[in-house]
Amino acid sequence: MQIQVVGAGAWGTALAIQAAQAGHAVTLCARSAEVAQRLAAERVNTAYLPGAAFPASLVVAHDAGPALASADLHIIGTPMAGLREALRRLPAAASVFWLCKGFEAGTGRLGHEIAREVGPQLRVGVLSGPSFAQEVAAGRPTALVAASRDEDLAQLAVSALHSERLRIYTSGDPVGVEVGGAVKNVLAIAVGICDGLGQRADAPLAPGLNARAALITRGLAEMMRLGLALGAQPDTFMGLSGLGDLVLTATGDLSRNRRVGLALAQGRSLPEVLADLGHVAEGVYSAPTVLARAKALGVEMPITAAVVALLDGRLTPWAAVEQLMGRDARAESERL
Repeated sequence: MQIQVVGAGAWGTALAIQAAQAGHAVTLCARSAEVAQRLAAERVNTAYLPGAAFPASLVVAHDAGPALASADLHIIGTPMAGLREALRRLPAAASVFWLCKGFEAGTGRLGHEIAREVGPQLRVGVLSGPSFAQEVAAGRPTALVAASRDEDLAQLAVSALHSERLRIYTSGDPVGVEVGGAVKNVLAIAVGICDGLGQRADAPLAPGLNARAALITRGLAEMMRLGLALGAQPDTFMGLSGLGDLVLTATGDLSRNRRVGLALAQGRSLPEVLADLGHVAEGVYSAPTVLARAKALGVEMPITAAVVALLDGRLTPWAAVEQLMGRDARAESERL
């Protein structure tokens, strides 16, 4: 199979490595000719995935290369902000999966909604699940879900990527999978803040493991409320792209969004945190859009709202905790 991976960040690089090791003809397309030349010469992505050597068969090119027209499968590994442009450059009936997670800033669109606007004839799906790129590139056991309303396309992703180290499950609910991927990043910031406050010695009543469990559980409820309002299937949120990805991103030390929350809890400013991070933390940019989409649908998301207020500087980490804990009592199952 001929596979083109657009975007040489950590995730795009990791899947390109895995697909090449599986025996496919893979082209990893970088954003510029200069980056492509460096990756081709060094045979490792030192900026995003140091230590993960490229298989000899992996071809690196600028994203205007010949792989664009001839690929059997396109995988887009850009941030959400780059998805629309990447889709525009594909052939009209191309088969494509994207890895980016979030709502598009400005429009509030999910990936499948962007694809419907840009290329109605595209065969589209989303690839998501609890996964750190570093572990995928290293061949550590991982499970993902390929979600598409086109069952044959979902099976194409299985053919391209499924192996003894990377299991690919299929789903017919791209909406639920996309909502899970978008909201979990915001919730991971919240859990990072909670854990970071718990590590501070100046807080006798700091949140602990009990609070973390509550945040994850009630965060999952928020995720489900938004997903159901957008037409998702409830079972999706109990799967890899819902609960699975939320737990990993909220608690795993490799999570960039979690690290943002941990640093904010120590009193550092958001610009300082992002500068030190050096990579995109999608939850920071998608949080306001998630909240705006929820408000437009009449969906209540108090944890997300607290994260947005904190990122905007309207709440301190301590005040965010107090605000959430001070909410009126309610039945747990009431509107989730």
